Amino acid sequence: MNKSVLKGAILVGLGACSYGMLTTFVKLAYEEGYTSHEITFSQMALGLVGLLVINLFFGKKKKENSEKAGAMSKFKLIAAGTTLGLTSTFYYLAVKYIPVSIGIVLLMQSVWMGVVLEAVLQRKKPGLKKILAVLAILAGTVLATNVMNDTFSIDWRGIGWGMLAALSYTGTIYCSNTVSLNMPSLRRSLWMMVGGFLVVSAITGPYIVEEFNFDILIKWGLILALFGTILPPLLYTAGMPKIEVGLGAIISSIELPAAVLMAYFLLNERVDVFQWLGIILILMAVVQMNLKKRKRSNSE
Repeated sequence: MNKSVLKGAILVGLGACSYGMLTTFVKLAYEEGYTSHEITFSQMALGLVGLLVINLFFGKKKKENSEKAGAMSKFKLIAAGTTLGLTSTFYYLAVKYIPVSIGIVLLMQSVWMGVVLEAVLQRKKPGLKKILAVLAILAGTVLATNVMNDTFSIDWRGIGWGMLAALSYTGTIYCSNTVSLNMPSLRRSLWMMVGGFLVVSAITGPYIVEEFNFDILIKWGLILALFGTILPPLLYTAGMPKIEVGLGAIISSIELPAAVLMAYFLLNERVDVFQWLGIILILMAVVQMNLKKRKRSNSE
């Protein structure tokens, strides 16, 4: 592995870890009495401000390309960004009712949802390897969520919100890889964040107008915005071009164990052997799905 690829891999890994750490911070904010509306709004608002500042300082060189893209490209990105806002909204509601370790496993269902979406849009039946990977992910989910345990007890509201988060996250991933690719990455991230902020404002507005604790902006909003909406796009933008798509997807799956370990050490969430086996099975499925992409990139 040359230095450029190694650097890219480290940057992408750090971006994935940032996403993984995020949910534990959300849980800690819940423990201090902040609502899901306050948490989601503060993250998106400060994240938008942060990306705007970054674009002002670092996006000047590529500004001309962004302007050539036109208003339609920006509108498409804003519309696509609504999936970003919905993902945060649904996911944070999910971890309000279920442990972080289960919440992140549910979010990873976006992997097989992406396979289904790809098959529907391309009208092409997925290959055997993808089907086996999907089955492995589902089997891993059964183990990781502990549903086979006799003492299994979980709030099904969390499961419902978690699956909705995975569905909207699938839309985010699809839009990130297909919408307005002629624009610079920083600009694309900014316009998608505008869409995310608008949909979150519409959802949380009626609640935060009545009561909003501004302390969250400084205490947790900055941390959530940094690890959830500022650092990951910057790290992915810097790292992904240095590595193949398949390798990037494999490294990004580090988000799963990072979230579980953070919850284990900071929240004292118990994770048993069967749950770890389920997590490992999901990770192996992600690797198996993307190894083919990497091999194809190397042969070109």
